[in-house]
Amino acid sequence: MKKNFIKLIIISSVILFSYNFAYSADIDAGKKAFAKCKACHSIKEGGKQKIGPNLWGIFGNDIASVKGMKYSKALKRYAEEAGTWQEDNLNKWLENPKGLIRKTKMVFPGLKKAEDRDNIIAYIKSMGN
Repeated sequence: MKKNFIKLIIISSVILFSYNFAYSADIDAGKKAFAKCKACHSIKEGGKQKIGPNLWGIFGNDIASVKGMKYSKALKRYAEEAGTWQEDNLNKWLENPKGLIRKTKMVFPGLKKAEDRDNIIAYIKSMGN
């Protein structure tokens, strides 16, 4: 019984370590991929708004809700329907902003690679959430 318990602890530790390592790698890759976003967005606690909002802490928060930003009517309507930024709608947004919300003010064409989108989402989730 004691041997089985020790095996369980070792296996659990390996799994948790592997998960944390992989997740950390995604965050690091997301930080690098986020460089494409920095022209219009900051992602620092208390950071200034640029052309687009500061993205610190947006994951899980209401869409189009950063104070001091003027959002398009289309994004505000979408926010009423979708509610909060979650992985699924962030993925669609990062893939093709105008495909998700035709009359958005965001001019970025999107990220074609799912891996880049996943990594940026992991990075955003790690920043203030």
